[in-house]
Amino acid sequence: MDSACPHEGGPLELGDVEDMGTGKLALICPWHQFDFCLEDGHSSTGFQNQVYEVHISEGKVYIQTQSSLSRAPQQASGTLLCERFSLKSLTTTSSEDSLCYWAVKILCTSDAEEKVTLTDQVEKWWTSGKIREVGHGDVPPQPSRQENLKVLQPGRIKRGKGGTLASRIALLHSLANIEQWAIDLSWDIIARFSMVKLKNGRSLPLEFFSDFVRVAGEEAKHYKLLANRIKELGSYFGALPVHNGLWQSASDTASDLLARLAIVHMVHEARGLDVHPQMLARFAAQADQSSVRLLEIIYRDEITHVATGLRWFTYICSEEEKDTLATFHNLVRTYFKGYLKPPFNTEGRKIAGMSEQWYLPLIKPSQSELGSSVP
Repeated sequence: MDSACPHEGGPLELGDVEDMGTGKLALICPWHQFDFCLEDGHSSTGFQNQVYEVHISEGKVYIQTQSSLSRAPQQASGTLLCERFSLKSLTTTSSEDSLCYWAVKILCTSDAEEKVTLTDQVEKWWTSGKIREVGHGDVPPQPSRQENLKVLQPGRIKRGKGGTLASRIALLHSLANIEQWAIDLSWDIIARFSMVKLKNGRSLPLEFFSDFVRVAGEEAKHYKLLANRIKELGSYFGALPVHNGLWQSASDTASDLLARLAIVHMVHEARGLDVHPQMLARFAAQADQSSVRLLEIIYRDEITHVATGLRWFTYICSEEEKDTLATFHNLVRTYFKGYLKPPFNTEGRKIAGMSEQWYLPLIKPSQSELGSSVP
């Protein structure tokens, strides 16, 4: 297992192994007591840690990632200890076997169901090792969409408060639209920044691409859950107007990877954590337990997506010797219009690794007293 806790980098090799109560063992992070199942790396907190397959042969230990992309022999020395797997970049290519070829293909796929199916398939190919190279590709200026979608400005779309069936459908429809854009944003960051070089001359490590393939797969899962629920309630995705507001942030940050991570993953996705409690309460008040369950699934995954953005933002700043917080604040003030708006879901943000020092300096001064957590 990766020895750095995905929450805040705690030293898992110093943690204890405990029974999870299900017959499975978990490694407990010594910093914040996050648990990680030794079989699959899953945590009850919603995080997912990397797990490696290990083979011992003729005095050597072979460590293989879940994606089956890299092997590195290590000399065995009595007791096998956890070692942080080295970050390794892949050779670029433009062949059809590359990850970026499929990323561009998905971005150019207009049908939402086909986009989800392709995403699921490519994720499986990547994690199984059928796709071994990141490659590069020419990303479209905007992802393709079905021609029958009615697109409006964000402020013109009415959703209601969830007190009626029509309003609940409208809220779920809006979330499904966001999830479809989130699929594309994940593939876009992979293809658009595949050739980027950090200021120290290094390429992005393989784990960067693996993380966003996982995020794309989870966003596709979210869209499918929402689209199916909308059908169960008697409607379908596309029956109501949608907006392209989220893509504006992608366009604004198209030439700056740190800005993309900051705005899309650490501002917009974190905002999704903030609105979750109120959204959940609206559906719970109408005894819509099926929708409540899927919203809880989405929430748990979105915490890990914010953590992913934070992880790579911090990594790049470290590699380029930049002040992490100051860089984040400057980028948000440059690329985000206005101030961040409280109240914040401080609990959800904290689980993702985002303490108040990240976002409280970005709220309007007169609102500072409102920056408390939501229940």
